[in-house]
Amino acid sequence: MNDLKIFLKNKKILITGHTGFKGSWLAQMLIYCGADAVGISLEPKIDPNLFGLLDLQKRMRGYFCDIRNFKKIKEIIAFEKPEIIFHLAAQPLVRDSYDDPLYTFETNIIGTANILQAAKDLGDVKAIVAITTDKVYEEKIGCFYEENDKLGGYDPYSASKAGAEMVINSYINSFFNPEFYGKKHHTLAASARAGNVFGGGDWLSRIFPDIVRSIFEKKEKLIIRNPDSIRPWQHVFDPLYGYLLLAKELYDGKREFSGAWNFGPDAKSYLTVENLVKQTFDIFKRGAYDINQDFVKREAGCLKLNSNKARRLLGWHPVYDIGDSVRIACEWYEAFYRGNDIKQITDCQIDLFFNKITKI
Repeated sequence: MNDLKIFLKNKKILITGHTGFKGSWLAQMLIYCGADAVGISLEPKIDPNLFGLLDLQKRMRGYFCDIRNFKKIKEIIAFEKPEIIFHLAAQPLVRDSYDDPLYTFETNIIGTANILQAAKDLGDVKAIVAITTDKVYEEKIGCFYEENDKLGGYDPYSASKAGAEMVINSYINSFFNPEFYGKKHHTLAASARAGNVFGGGDWLSRIFPDIVRSIFEKKEKLIIRNPDSIRPWQHVFDPLYGYLLLAKELYDGKREFSGAWNFGPDAKSYLTVENLVKQTFDIFKRGAYDINQDFVKREAGCLKLNSNKARRLLGWHPVYDIGDSVRIACEWYEAFYRGNDIKQITDCQIDLFFNKITKI
């Protein structure tokens, strides 16, 4: 991990979606490592939000811009000249995609194309890591999804992310082809597919924030819609670590690292939604729930990722198991609601993670 910190120091790195949950954690990690971080995103729409709590608007340059605005996106990238781009900006919620599918498709597909096209036109970017989701695969039963499995998507969100993967693959084949790296272009690109990520500072309408709100804010029973759904739960640190490792290899001109990558948890971290809720309540030592199943806005029943490629070629593996992941997330929220110094707890958790990586 020390090598990774040395690599990131002073690198000009652009994050799209830097005001979001994962984007804010990634920005904080990059600042921790001494990188020159820049962001493009919409303004935060919820309060509180991690971006604001960490004062990231004062600690990195940022632009509030819709990624559907190609002209503005290209102007920003041309001015900032990033060496590395992490593309996280998206409409990130399955249920919201049912309510506004057109916005979801425009943001997740056209927005992705805009970032790649701007990088192509300008030619200065060395590495692009575009983040999609574990939900890009056509549903199958009883086994783990591998990177070369068929893409699909029942709901608009999943379909939009599968579409984004097709766009990424097209740009890799047509403009960032590893075969012609160093001859016709100097950019390597990859996509990263992670599971159901949670951690401190998330307040969107997802299961872990819902658990937290039911305990600390609403003081009422949590309503679970899909108790038997199985998800690849993982703490936000683990996939972000994978993205950073992948970006380094691309930056270093390792052509074999171009393409699609899964970053999923260990087998024991695949829990049902109900079991995750119970485990979290056990740590908080309080909480109750009711089940009210919702079949109108359908979601996949079981999602599991095969991450052997990342383990074998990147040397990546999850650092935290499900028990540690839940505990660390709970510690962050407990500190927040007690009014503790949230910047300090955030930096402490990052520091502990980096130290743990170094010792492995």
